[in-house]
Amino acid sequence: MTIAISIKINDGLVLASDSASTVLGQVPSGELQVINVYNNAIKVFNLRKGLPIGAITWGAGSIGQASLSTILKDLRERFTGDDRDRADWELDEDNYTVEDVAKRLKQFIFDELYVDAFKNFPQKPGLGFIVAGYSAHAPMADEFQIDVENGVCNGPRSLRKREESGVTWAGEPEALNRLVMGTSSGMAGILVNYFKVAQAQLGQVMSVIQQNLQVPLVLPAMPLQDAIDLAEFMVDVTIKFSRFTPGAPTVGPPIEIAAISKHEGFRWVKRKYYFGRELNPEEKFSRVYEPEDKDEGRKRAKKAKKDADEGQNDGGHHV
Repeated sequence: MTIAISIKINDGLVLASDSASTVLGQVPSGELQVINVYNNAIKVFNLRKGLPIGAITWGAGSIGQASLSTILKDLRERFTGDDRDRADWELDEDNYTVEDVAKRLKQFIFDELYVDAFKNFPQKPGLGFIVAGYSAHAPMADEFQIDVENGVCNGPRSLRKREESGVTWAGEPEALNRLVMGTSSGMAGILVNYFKVAQAQLGQVMSVIQQNLQVPLVLPAMPLQDAIDLAEFMVDVTIKFSRFTPGAPTVGPPIEIAAISKHEGFRWVKRKYYFGRELNPEEKFSRVYEPEDKDEGRKRAKKAKKDADEGQNDGGHHV
């Protein structure tokens, strides 16, 4: 499972997630049970290198034999124009919107892949995305959510107005629902069964409880670094909640975080790799990582030490 966080403030966006991937298997009784939990799934993505657009996902970790990570990289090839068969999907840097990108993601993942892959499944897996970032020349960011439930896709829908700020979480919400909203998934049942709240009034009662217990964690003017810290805290508390509650720890480390701002664009804050970047200096990765030549680094260090020694011998000033 997953915890996926999207925080929007005046200065930008933060996307954060855990790394757990739960493998389910069918037992002889027909029930699904957790077989294993892996902690290296990728759930945060830059949808187009060089543009301030990202996405975060929760739910099903794969479609067919391809992971969501591979599938979203295939989509990125379309957006960058590297997929010659779908050259019409290339994004124009001066004329694109986050909403159009979200619609394309839905078309590719749900219409082209999901529908066919799960057409014969009696129970279809849930899947969700938040696509967020800056449209071309836009002053503030936008967020659009896509939800697939029981094989039906809803969205993309705007999470909030462009001038508004806030936080959205999805995946396994119980820990944050309790902490931030003051409610639980079991509260509605308790109100009906123990306090005899009528079904017709239940929605209003739950709304009043949330309005009075909700903690306002996000302020529009908070610095981007504080939004990053908040996102990390929200993922971390969910990981620990999952660890200590009964059952498999289906939310787990490491935490991945990306920040998106108007001027700096999409920037990784925390990210994991299955390979060492210093061993893979290919041009493909040069835009995000340029390893220092070790020999040149040693030469510069020796020269700096020599200059410092000469400075001391010459009576140089040291501040």
